[in-house]
Amino acid sequence: MTTKAPASSVASSGTVDHSTDDHWSSQKYVKNASFVPVLGAPVLQLLNAQPHEHILDLGSGDGILTLELEKQCKTVVAIDSSKAMIDAAIENGCHDARVVDGHDLVAHEVANGQFDAVFSNAALHWMKQDPERVIQGVHKSLKPDGRFVGEMGGYMNVAEVRTGLHAALKKRGHNPEAYDPWFFPGPKTYRRMLEANGFRVESIELIPRLTELSTDIAGWIDTFGFAFLKPFEGDDEEKKAIMDEVQGNLQFSKDESVWSIMYVRLRFKAIKILESNA
Repeated sequence: MTTKAPASSVASSGTVDHSTDDHWSSQKYVKNASFVPVLGAPVLQLLNAQPHEHILDLGSGDGILTLELEKQCKTVVAIDSSKAMIDAAIENGCHDARVVDGHDLVAHEVANGQFDAVFSNAALHWMKQDPERVIQGVHKSLKPDGRFVGEMGGYMNVAEVRTGLHAALKKRGHNPEAYDPWFFPGPKTYRRMLEANGFRVESIELIPRLTELSTDIAGWIDTFGFAFLKPFEGDDEEKKAIMDEVQGNLQFSKDESVWSIMYVRLRFKAIKILESNA
């Protein structure tokens, strides 16, 4: 489900280094993000796993969807950059779960060309550092004609909360772009990346989906938007003030005591056809 949470340092490019620290909490994920694996059913359907197949689950999170995959195919290897999430996946019963960052997959022994498919749900948008390198790792992991099936945050995903977080950081004298952890491409952009790295795209589309939360906006930010709070490390009062400020500006998104956020997902299926540029 994840790539690594932003570290405290800001690189020369002006963005926060995504290569260290693990700020993911499996407990918060279970409490505030139970909708994520539940809404993964259409992606599993698009994957259409077969009983003889070997599948790589890229960004597996706590392994809830991995367990569904294990029922459908021969073997599944689950990878995620968060040790906390992989520990949770193992505890949940996943047979093969490993700590591997998607950015490092292309150079990892897991990328051995033995998988019939690579599956990814709600994870690729966290791999902002070098999305094409992630695709190259997927390509190297697949057999000839293997398929890459995924769903990720797409163009204008969670725009209301993201805009609120950017405004809150600007107000406090920080550049929000340096702390924004997300890559939300449109279909043209991601199709271009896939085709440039040895894939034929069978389908790719944006899917708007109003998503009911199991928490409030502040809880959602605490679970998913923690990167924006990095400049205020150690100042819990200011962190709470930011979360409350963003939530207060989004009262219109609450209806009948339930909070919702407009998710926009990018869902795709691509087939390996060429040697990658990696």
